[in-house]
Amino acid sequence: MYKISIASDHGGYRLKNVLVKYLKEDLAYEIVDDLGPFDSASVNYPEYALMVARSVAMGHYDIGIMLDGVGIGSTMLANKVDGVRCAMCYDDFTTNNAREHNHANMLCIGGQTIGDTLAKAIVKKFLNTIPALGRHADRVQMIMDVELMS
Repeated sequence: MYKISIASDHGGYRLKNVLVKYLKEDLAYEIVDDLGPFDSASVNYPEYALMVARSVAMGHYDIGIMLDGVGIGSTMLANKVDGVRCAMCYDDFTTNNAREHNHANMLCIGGQTIGDTLAKAIVKKFLNTIPALGRHADRVQMIMDVELMS
């Protein structure tokens, strides 16, 4: 099973707590580390997105999950970290594509745009979808090669 790090800002705080419980109790993941915040006070999403992205890039966790209000800002920040392929997913199709075709290792969800049931389905799909080999792996390598140029 994957080791998962998860965090949020205030806009994703409630949904983060729902997903932590879902991951541990319903999906039986043993390592789900909540990197914060630990209350609903206003915080800066870049700080938490960076913590999750770095935790994945450094190899401490296999998968990172970030919840902010919409998901866009955290996704943009996470993709600045070498080794992170972060996708903002909002349905089954985007989630499957992110993992299977693009080998995403970090997921962002908008806590103010996605309901609990759909968020759970997205997380489950993300974790259960296997990255494809062949042409998709070749394309992911092209993405990784760009990191070496910068």
